Amino acid sequence: MLKKLLHHYDYSFLVVMVLLVGFGLIMIYSAGSVWAGLFFEQPQPPSYFFLHQLMWVVAAMPAALVGLLLPYQAYRKLVKPLIIVSLFLLLMLFGLGNTVNNAQSWFHLGSFNIQPAELVKITVILYLASTFSNKQNAIADFKTSVLPPLIVVMIFFTLIAVQPDFGTAMILISISTIMVLCAGLRTKHLLFLGGFALLFVMIFYNKFLSSNQLGRFTAAYDPFSVADSTGRQLINSYIAIASGGLTGRGLGQSIEKTGFLPEPQTDFIISVIGEELGLLGILFVILCLAYLVLRGFVTAIRCKDVFGSLLAIGISSMLAIQTFVNLGAATGLLPITGVTLPFVSYGGSSLIMMIFSVCVLMNISAFVNMKRSNSKIEGKREIVKAKD
Repeated sequence: MLKKLLHHYDYSFLVVMVLLVGFGLIMIYSAGSVWAGLFFEQPQPPSYFFLHQLMWVVAAMPAALVGLLLPYQAYRKLVKPLIIVSLFLLLMLFGLGNTVNNAQSWFHLGSFNIQPAELVKITVILYLASTFSNKQNAIADFKTSVLPPLIVVMIFFTLIAVQPDFGTAMILISISTIMVLCAGLRTKHLLFLGGFALLFVMIFYNKFLSSNQLGRFTAAYDPFSVADSTGRQLINSYIAIASGGLTGRGLGQSIEKTGFLPEPQTDFIISVIGEELGLLGILFVILCLAYLVLRGFVTAIRCKDVFGSLLAIGISSMLAIQTFVNLGAATGLLPITGVTLPFVSYGGSSLIMMIFSVCVLMNISAFVNMKRSNSKIEGKREIVKAKD
């Protein structure tokens, strides 16, 4: 089986992912080299963020091997334990969590921070793929097939949103929405869910968002009115991208990373890429991520197994939505949320989960390719028999 899988892997996934991770390491070194000496009480060497991210890359290798070699069907059996572990970790944050950027979303382990919400995203994808594939014959029954998994998603959403990490919570809802749309629900159920979601977001916006979070909307859509406070980082992002032009100032030559952009190695790394490598650097990142997303959706379309198809849809949606949210925040299309750019931004939890997720996509693709290859062989045999 392993030899067959190795023969049928779509290695373009791996090549593009390695390109993005390698490019991300280079840009993290460049973007974080100055910030490492400014951010900490004890100034760190320029290679601080680069070396930590490199350690995360090494730590991601076992996860990558699991994603590549474990048949994706096996994840059905892991859904319940993952749900329990994810809930436990989110609840533990309220007592033991470390606050970073006003959100109690992290466990602090030495010089590393672990964000359980990254595990939650892939857990919810696996859970919805498993649940909806098991209930395909009764998908029209809203109360038994649709409502229970949505309640589970809302529990996760609430636990993440109250940290508060509204950006990750909205990504979770967006992924779930796409998977629900692709699961085969009836039109009236989709309309009901759409209306309920709109009402819920309006209530949450008006009642639960803090003044700091509401201020992010002003900072995103009218940054120059708050240029001395919350709008400053977006304005500096504009300056970085605009000053880079087509080809950029040159690798390592960013001005905005020297204290004007906060934590340029994470949220605003695309701004530093634009300043140093220009529009061509930004296009490289976008095209690589777009390739992974499109290949993921192609895999989902080709996969005849409902679980595998929904799993591929969920992972591809996660990549697409997280990319859009990060780029949207850096360009003023969306409020700043602190969401990382997949594979490129500094952040270990996100990197490990993204690498694992793409390797799962490769695994699904390998099984799809293997079945297509077997079907072709069987077809040829039937033709030969017919001729005989």
